[in-house]
Amino acid sequence: MNAFLISLVTGSIGTGYFIYGKKRSSALYMLSGAALCGYPYLVRGLIWLIIVGLLFAILPFIIKS
Repeated sequence: MNAFLISLVTGSIGTGYFIYGKKRSSALYMLSGAALCGYPYLVRGLIWLIIVGLLFAILPFIIKS
């Protein structure tokens, strides 16, 4: 159940990143958003879901700075 909720939250954040990236024509946000939407299908384990999700969520801010 926890993995499902984390997948739901990261998918929502990923959708927001993708829409924001499309409006601003930013490939970085679009790729990060697509990764946030798709990675829960590939990663197993609750801790890894959290770690990878956080990395994808902060990646645009790290690269942009």
